[in-house]
Amino acid sequence: MSDRQIVETKLMKFNWSEYAAEACGTGFNLLVGISAGVLDFSPDFPIAHLIPSYSLRLLLSGLIYAGSGSLFAISPLGKLSGAHINPSVSLAFFAWGKMHPHDLAGYLVAQFIGAIVGAWFLVVLWRGHATDVHYGVTAPGPGYPIWFVFLAEFAMTLALVLAIFAFLSSHRLMRWTPLMTWILVAVLVWIGAPVSGTSLNPARSFGPSLISWFWSYQWLYWIAPPLGGLCAVFLFRVLASDRKVLSGKLFHVAHYPCISVKVHVPYAKKD
Repeated sequence: MSDRQIVETKLMKFNWSEYAAEACGTGFNLLVGISAGVLDFSPDFPIAHLIPSYSLRLLLSGLIYAGSGSLFAISPLGKLSGAHINPSVSLAFFAWGKMHPHDLAGYLVAQFIGAIVGAWFLVVLWRGHATDVHYGVTAPGPGYPIWFVFLAEFAMTLALVLAIFAFLSSHRLMRWTPLMTWILVAVLVWIGAPVSGTSLNPARSFGPSLISWFWSYQWLYWIAPPLGGLCAVFLFRVLASDRKVLSGKLFHVAHYPCISVKVHVPYAKKD
């Protein structure tokens, strides 16, 4: 085997542990987030009566949903995979040059599998109560034109990826990325859910749609968030041309293996 073949074989190493971690994280995030919606909005549970304000319950659901993703990011599995748990985020890291193509494919497949399994567990856990939140399906809010819903998903995902890159391009801020995403995503859910359901994530939308077999306007959630993430990469290169994203993980820990490309964190352990 030639030196070139050896290098190509090494580059094509499939990182199954990281892919499995992404599947677990995506499923966990979806299950916890939509379960929060069931508890907060089903009339069969006391929270709907204890907190009459729809807006406050929506904020509470957003905090739990976003918090589950941030907790996963600082967990052992999240430290391993980088806790993208969102195809839009993985595509953005790939566009920046932080992922090999085969790892991007592994992450995307794992995220969709995780979302499907998470949605299935939601139905098993809550049964009829899951219908109170339409199985967590994302759909345009009543009265909003489709172009506005598309723009909302695009803009919110763009803001999320820009914020992630801003934190991950600073040695001082990068450790606080999970905290930032918790607050930001919770606010986006609070503001954007009445408009679009605040997907930001094609896998998160696909899982509940498949389980409930609801496909109306779902193309919107498969196109707008990834497009927003990719545009965020372009904008960050233009607005912060002197900065570079230091890692492809939302929470980089030096003693964990890292499959990211061009890691600029001191003492990063290569897988």
